[in-house]
Amino acid sequence: MANLSLKTNAVSSSLIDENRYRLMIESITDYAIFMLDKDGHVSSWNPGAERIKGYRPEEIIGKHFSAFYTHADREAGLPQANLMRAATEGRVESEGWRVRKDGSRFRAHVVVDRILGDDGELVGFAKIARDVTEQRNAAVELDRAREALFQSQKTEAVGKLTGGVAHDFNNLLMVIQSCLDMVDLKLPQDSQLRRLVQNAQSAVKRGAALTQRMLAFARKQELRVARVDIVSLVANMTELLRRSLGPLVHITTLFPEALNAVKADANQLELALMNLAVNARDAMPEGGALTIAARNITIDTTHSTRLEPGDYVCLSVTDEGTGMDEETLVKATEPFFTTKGVGKGTGLGLSMVHGLAEQSGGRLVIKSSKGFGTRVEMWLPSVQAQTTAPAGKPISFPTQPVYSSCSLHIVVVDDDPLVLNITGAVLQDQGHRVIELASAEEALQLLENQDDVDLLITDHAMPGMTGAQLVEEVNIRWPALPVVLATGYAEIPADLSDGATRLTKPYDRTDLAEAITKAMDDRRVQA
Repeated sequence: MANLSLKTNAVSSSLIDENRYRLMIESITDYAIFMLDKDGHVSSWNPGAERIKGYRPEEIIGKHFSAFYTHADREAGLPQANLMRAATEGRVESEGWRVRKDGSRFRAHVVVDRILGDDGELVGFAKIARDVTEQRNAAVELDRAREALFQSQKTEAVGKLTGGVAHDFNNLLMVIQSCLDMVDLKLPQDSQLRRLVQNAQSAVKRGAALTQRMLAFARKQELRVARVDIVSLVANMTELLRRSLGPLVHITTLFPEALNAVKADANQLELALMNLAVNARDAMPEGGALTIAARNITIDTTHSTRLEPGDYVCLSVTDEGTGMDEETLVKATEPFFTTKGVGKGTGLGLSMVHGLAEQSGGRLVIKSSKGFGTRVEMWLPSVQAQTTAPAGKPISFPTQPVYSSCSLHIVVVDDDPLVLNITGAVLQDQGHRVIELASAEEALQLLENQDDVDLLITDHAMPGMTGAQLVEEVNIRWPALPVVLATGYAEIPADLSDGATRLTKPYDRTDLAEAITKAMDDRRVQA
């Protein structure tokens, strides 16, 4: 009787433990916990499995667990391979895409353990699965954010380097340009030497254009932002585009009847479109269709461009060219990256467009697949079309110099002695009296002691007091004095008063004469 009582108590205790275990498993809803027989058929099913996978127990028990795998994984034999590994190694842990009853996919973290009987034979498997889709998406977003931060830091570093290099490089180009201009004036019209000088002048202009593109990438160029009508701007460019792209490229434009204007620099936007069009032509060596299109769109906080919510115009250039693979697409906007041959590209075209879009408060988006062409989108902040100012005229250079009508007493300020000396020489050659000074502090001291100065020309980037600070001081103390502010890049405060005429380096004698004329005329109007 005592032995029978002990056996009864043992059975009762075992039943209690089994019931507790069953209650524990059935109370878990965050994990799918179920058993498989040795062939992989489902033999038990907990509420967590029903919640995650969507099957009720009567719908799935007896079915093969491969139903949870994607078609591609089933074709590859992954379910059988996992069971075989678990049977051999005792345990398999993996992560992959799985399929719910309704056909939707989710990311699952799965552990499969083998179950052995008392005799050591395989009787089945215990499987635990967890839905980690949200965690995976969060990890992907974190990786994207890290990559964006890395790219931002790289762009900022390149931008800082570019700003400093551009300032010095523009100074050197300006000295070379001014010297060549003065030599050119002294040479006979038909001399071989003059043709060589003109070739050198062309090289200087190419160097200046290269520097401007670097500044555009670094977002340090000075933009003249205004309302621009894209339809008019593209219409004005059509003939130029046709001549530049050649007869094999067929240009199509697609614009809605009511397209909003954009806030941008018309000339820079023109250059950006030309760059994109030329890139598209180069991607279609045998010709093809090039489409320039635009549309109005309102962006919210969930938009893929991650721009500030508001109204934008998406201006796009689409080609039927060779397209780009993923590796090329990632590097496309990096400065000096190019897939063209040696001497056929600077690698600054797309980076310039990228910089312009960012500096204008927009975004550049490139969509491309190898063999299926490329679509480049410039997202720009928009304004209502009825307030649009006429699009900017194509960039042109005057054929005749503009000079002041009389000799002026001019103070020139620049910390670079080469620039200072050549600017003074050019002004003297134009008939002006010139005082050359190396700092803003010297200029203020001179102006306090002389009242016959007609014009001040100052560089911006100088140690101590900058040119912009000198302009502000002159506006306060000598408001009638005309001022020309020269700079190699746009590191000038946006709130600088309108008391100075801007002059972009590198400038030639014609640019200098025009700036002097404008500064003098502006002061006369104000007076």
